[in-house]
Amino acid sequence: MKQQDSGPSKWLLFRIWAGVGLQSFGGGASTMLLIQRAFIEKYKWLTIEEFMYFWNLCVLTPGINLVAITVLIGRKLGGVWGIVVSLAGLLLPSATITCLLAASFQQIENVAAVQAVLRGVIPATGGIMLLVGCNFAIPLLRRGYKEGVLYLVGSGALMIACALAVILLKLSVVVVILSAILLGALFFTPRKGAPLLLKEDQGEGQ
Repeated sequence: MKQQDSGPSKWLLFRIWAGVGLQSFGGGASTMLLIQRAFIEKYKWLTIEEFMYFWNLCVLTPGINLVAITVLIGRKLGGVWGIVVSLAGLLLPSATITCLLAASFQQIENVAAVQAVLRGVIPATGGIMLLVGCNFAIPLLRRGYKEGVLYLVGSGALMIACALAVILLKLSVVVVILSAILLGALFFTPRKGAPLLLKEDQGEGQ
């Protein structure tokens, strides 16, 4: 409990991020799940609401979102040095292995076992992405239930509309996100004097 209040040591932070990087098979979805399990479920240094808040900030900025959220979490838990060790832990071990695999992949890409492994990765990644999506959706729906039927229906409708816009209409992700921002500003702006989502949920958890 004492460690949770004071935050992790630099070495522990590095080891956690290195573990995330080394286990991130299948792309960003698995990385997101590992981050949630480490920082939210195991060590409880973040709440799911804080994580969603950080992720929303990352989505609004260009570049690699996973790097951006690593920076935000590292800064929260360790300041400037937290950013440095978090990025080093996430990127250095996994980048080294990726380079080694890329250098040797041409020699093994046609091996039947390798092809079978690659075909198996796709459904596994899909399942992980579904779980990550549920982890994001459940707090929104729970808050919508507390706020009332209109908020709940609006949140659910916006999630479904964004998914259909990308899947069926093939709209650019940038267009979908910007449209969601505008709709959110119009329909979900807190009433005057109402607390923000993050602050409200943090207050309930204390």
